[in-house]
Amino acid sequence: MSGKTASIDENSSAAELNQPQRYSPAEIEPKWQALWDADASLYAAEGHDSGKPKYYCLEMLPYPSGKLHMGHVRNYAIGDALARHMWMRGFNVLHPMGWDAFGLPAENAALKNGVPPREWTLSNIAAMRKQMQRMGYSYDWATEVTTCLPDYYRWNQWFFLKMFEKGLAYRKKSKVNWCPDCQTVLANEQVIGGRCWRHEDTVVEQRDLTQWFLRITKYADELLDGLEKLQGWPEKVRTMQRNWIGRSEGAHVDFAVVSSQGSDATPLKITVFTTRVDTIFGATSVQLAPEHAVSKAFALEDDALRVQIEELLEQQKKARETDALGAIEKHGVFTGRFAVNPFNGERVPIWVANYILADYGTGAIMSVPAHDERDFEFAQKYGLPVRRVIAPVVDTKSAAGSDANDLVLPYLAEKEAVLIDSGEWTGLGCVAAQEEMAAFAKAKGFGTPTVTYRLKDWGVSRQRYWGTPIPMVYCDKCSPGEPLPVAESELPILLPEQIDITQTNGSPLGRVPEFVNAKCPKCGGVARRETDTMDTFVDSSWYFYRYTDAKNSAAPFDSDKANYWFPIDQYIGGVEHAILHLIYSRFWTKVMRDLGLVKNDEPAERLFTQGMVIKDGAKMSKSKGNVVSPDLMIERYGADATRMYSLFAAPPDRDLEWQEEGVAGISRFLSKVYRLTMKFSSVARAKGVATGPKDQALLRRLHQTIAKITQDFDGRWHFNTSISSIMILVNEITANEAAMDAGEVSPAAVAEVFRGLILMLAPFAPFFAAEMWEQLGGEGVVFRTAWPVVDEELAREAEAEIPVQVNGKLVTVVKVPVGSDEATVKAAALADPKVIARIEGKMVVKVIVVPGKLVNLVVK
Repeated sequence: MSGKTASIDENSSAAELNQPQRYSPAEIEPKWQALWDADASLYAAEGHDSGKPKYYCLEMLPYPSGKLHMGHVRNYAIGDALARHMWMRGFNVLHPMGWDAFGLPAENAALKNGVPPREWTLSNIAAMRKQMQRMGYSYDWATEVTTCLPDYYRWNQWFFLKMFEKGLAYRKKSKVNWCPDCQTVLANEQVIGGRCWRHEDTVVEQRDLTQWFLRITKYADELLDGLEKLQGWPEKVRTMQRNWIGRSEGAHVDFAVVSSQGSDATPLKITVFTTRVDTIFGATSVQLAPEHAVSKAFALEDDALRVQIEELLEQQKKARETDALGAIEKHGVFTGRFAVNPFNGERVPIWVANYILADYGTGAIMSVPAHDERDFEFAQKYGLPVRRVIAPVVDTKSAAGSDANDLVLPYLAEKEAVLIDSGEWTGLGCVAAQEEMAAFAKAKGFGTPTVTYRLKDWGVSRQRYWGTPIPMVYCDKCSPGEPLPVAESELPILLPEQIDITQTNGSPLGRVPEFVNAKCPKCGGVARRETDTMDTFVDSSWYFYRYTDAKNSAAPFDSDKANYWFPIDQYIGGVEHAILHLIYSRFWTKVMRDLGLVKNDEPAERLFTQGMVIKDGAKMSKSKGNVVSPDLMIERYGADATRMYSLFAAPPDRDLEWQEEGVAGISRFLSKVYRLTMKFSSVARAKGVATGPKDQALLRRLHQTIAKITQDFDGRWHFNTSISSIMILVNEITANEAAMDAGEVSPAAVAEVFRGLILMLAPFAPFFAAEMWEQLGGEGVVFRTAWPVVDEELAREAEAEIPVQVNGKLVTVVKVPVGSDEATVKAAALADPKVIARIEGKMVVKVIVVPGKLVNLVVK
């Protein structure tokens, strides 16, 4: 070869040259899947003493509806790529999967098809697990959790008993959200725009029922304050939770109702909550919700008023149905009654208004039109007085009591504002006045400083069959009307297997004597079991802890194991779970911490909310009828092309517009890599040192690609640009194919480039990478091989492209060695033919060189 680098032809046997160059995922993928399925340890996390840093990578568990669609594929492909990458970076990775398996769809299927919910659910789980395995997801199935099985839901019951013991689970009669379609109660968080979260066209009704609640409000401040620590969560999610918790500091103030003439009834009072007690001297009415107790009391005394209040309530209900409460046209009715402002003794009229909600605050407000937009609008409509009692600090004339109507109303300022016409508090700053006046109300016995929350206790009772039975009983003999907890030794309280599913007359469990009839844990007599089941969000509030010790039959999990893995390093799921699942799981973590089970305050260190997959202008979903099955895509293009497309088509946090042609394009790209890898597989097994100029150009592109993808995994997860950079590297390889054929690129360089290429493809296309790694003679499992390390020196460009301008207009781009001094860059610019032609016959007045950026010639 006389010093010449060996070519592929000189290093390949006839058999190797005759190898097929066609990429066939239908042959490659089942081969590797069978091998991986046979190795139970392949995706298993190592022991806590592995010496490696831990990494808990988790995608939100799915509801087993029957089949995966491309929305699921995208979510799981993101987590799978991350898990594989972290294995390659030397981490001890936990990457589990399970099933949020209780819920209404199973009951609906039982009604429609006559298949028992358990059978329907487990059949769907088997089908979806098979799909996930065919996609090649790297889940450790030994840690699988299925929430509808007794070995899981017994711990839901155990937690419930612990919460009952701590006063966190309690029962009360309450106005609840009732979905006529679900035939069950919904939590406040499950009502979206006045409609059921599952049935978007079903208006939610209000009913009075005795329900079980979890006292999430006890943790309201901690849930709010903890958001500041969750810097790895999207700001959008934190803002949504902050708004949902809705902390407001203010005061409760009692307005005594003036008794009607001749009445000897117990005096009534109206308690209002206000965040602006400093404006109370400007209150010109008190307004009540139509369902407020005082409204109802007045209605009983006045039939005409009752009819008007019922009309206001109907308007409110219609606004709920159309999600228009915030923009409701305000209507009200004067009750003919008055209440006394306790700060100044003034009698103010009592109104009932349709925009005041019974379940918000106290269901009553003091109306201060001069300093509140809604109150001002209402006062203008009904001719109520508008009295200004707040003025800017600089408004000395107003502060002195004259010229008080100069400012445009309503005037809403709080800081840099003072009270006017407010008795002894006149001249005091608003913020200081709020504190002093609330304290005054407390001292006088007609009010108290108060913090309120929009967050309400979590109603967990559901009148359904397919959920966790609540472990409580009722004994008329020893504890009439009071619930009693079952003994822990009785857990799990099992769901009966055979049951008549209906959607009428309450819980189906109430019609199963074998379930209902129980023994009283206190007196041993006859007792009745609770027939409500738990909200299915209970199941998903702690499932990720069970993954750490999924087979434990003595406890929910071993605390040492949970404390090793938690908090979750990366949690991945949809932003639609920002309020429901994510706030409940934060609550549950804090309860478990206080029970001594875990040490962490928050379940997840970082949260990523992926974008949706869009098809035909709508989110891909079964209800929209626009689902694309991954099975079909696998059949046509293979699992690797399917999942790789879902990562390439858009940044993971953005919506992806589904285009099947994009999957075909990825398949063609993989075919190209396959052809090149197979062609150079023998040369790529070589060892040695790359030294030639063509070697350096190829290796520079390789190491630039390694740097880019490593940075993407460590940063914003722009997997679309990661895959794009791999495509650029492959184009560079293709451009050098003739040189490699001719032996102008050393075998050592070919080996390094192809090995690096396949290792970088491993997180995105694991089946393909495994096959190519084998062809390259790579040892071990490709995605357990060390991630390639970037050589910063090699990655640095040898030449820099410098734009050259003449009088600010771009003329050309010159190439100079990286790091060139100003004189070199200037000389290169002045020597460029295009620059010479542009400045011919002109005087160069000045040459401005911005190092590494541009050259600008000023000529005249």
